[in-house]
Amino acid sequence: MVTYDVDKWQTPSQEGTEPGLQADCFLYLICVHTTFLNMNRRFAALWKFLTYDIWRITEDEVNRTTFSLYTIIKTIYLCINRFTNDRLVNKASALTYSTLLAIVPILAILFAIARGFGFDNLMESQIISGFGGPTETTEVILQFVDSYLSQSKSGVFIGIGLVMLLWTVLNLVNNMEITFNRIWQVKKARSMYRKITDYFSMLLLLPILLVLSGGLSLFMSTVLKNTEDFTLLAPIAKFMIRLIPFVLTWLMFTGLYIFMPNTKVRLRHALISGILAGTAYQAFQFLYIGSQLWVSRYNAIYGSFAALPMLLLWLQISWTICLFGAELTYAGQNIRNFSFDKDTRNVSRRYHDFVAVLILSRITKRFEQNEPAYTAEEISEECQIPIRLTNQVIYQLQEIGLLHEVATDTKSEDIAYLPSMDINRINVAMLLDKLDSHGSEEFKIDREHTYNEEWNVLLKARQAYYQSTQQVLLKDL
Repeated sequence: MVTYDVDKWQTPSQEGTEPGLQADCFLYLICVHTTFLNMNRRFAALWKFLTYDIWRITEDEVNRTTFSLYTIIKTIYLCINRFTNDRLVNKASALTYSTLLAIVPILAILFAIARGFGFDNLMESQIISGFGGPTETTEVILQFVDSYLSQSKSGVFIGIGLVMLLWTVLNLVNNMEITFNRIWQVKKARSMYRKITDYFSMLLLLPILLVLSGGLSLFMSTVLKNTEDFTLLAPIAKFMIRLIPFVLTWLMFTGLYIFMPNTKVRLRHALISGILAGTAYQAFQFLYIGSQLWVSRYNAIYGSFAALPMLLLWLQISWTICLFGAELTYAGQNIRNFSFDKDTRNVSRRYHDFVAVLILSRITKRFEQNEPAYTAEEISEECQIPIRLTNQVIYQLQEIGLLHEVATDTKSEDIAYLPSMDINRINVAMLLDKLDSHGSEEFKIDREHTYNEEWNVLLKARQAYYQSTQQVLLKDL
């Protein structure tokens, strides 16, 4: 074993070395170790702040600017965390497969509509620019579309071909809706009638929007030619033309985030996410165009097959950007629901019952005083209960038959809650008994004979627990 001579700061095996050099090396190691420990401690404190402390800060504890900054930090953290946990990259791969099946039928429908209006050339130029310019990929896709439309005149297409066309299109849009609903935690999808009407309305509007965007680009180009003589207006016109693809992409993503989920999405959050996702998409488009030129060098080896991996990569990354924006929209709109998130998930049984007593007491009091019914947001704000815990308890009180939903008279379309039975009969004992017995008890444990004593002890303990609160009405608390 190597030992240190504290007086000389050197080891016995290194007697020829100067003591001062050994002391400097030893002190350097101590400083590095101390620095590493301090960095590790600071990182742990920062991680605890991001994952726990910041979610417990309420608006009245800090100033408005600080709370807005904390809200942005929480939104970004929640978006990244949910994007990873929801495995949206895998869902983007599934949508890539569905898109690959539906891309030719969808383009065939769009071109058929555009040809009916006489805008097929303009539509073709928009499609080529959308896929990164005239490449082998766009040539092959457009050839498939022309073949698809030429076969539409035969009787076979009208039968099986038309069914396959409609199925691939509906399958893609349906998969999009399912993915967006899972991000928004929406359990009820659109009805079949709404799916048919909404989806085909979107398909009819899409070629019109593409034609309008192409016409707008041509109009701005014409304006630019007429303003080249004006030194001041020419740079502004050039900037407007360069901004057109970005604006159209922003509007496309914003409309997608509002339209696809079967729930109410606020425009402000959808627009912010649409701008960020649209900008990322346009930046990726520039990279994709450059990579197409780079891949074209290998066509001598792979032939036209070289464009297929790039098309798959383009679809995969495009869907990943789109789903990340949808996750950001959800996080921005519902960030308040995740306050005290860890505490809400680990709430004790006693505190859960306390919150249930508190909420039901407030609702029965207001009903007795003939005042407007409480909404979940009003209860959360008045009693300082996290909104997520408030919604969980209210949902459970509805399940046990003590509350029911009513529509409010305001234009906000919020849901309010009223007692489901006579408030002169709702006491604390009834509430606790219903909370205890809610759920299934149909298991194969023999509580009638083998474990009858344990079961009776529990029942007697509960009976004694409820007996002292049988006369305490919730409206009188």
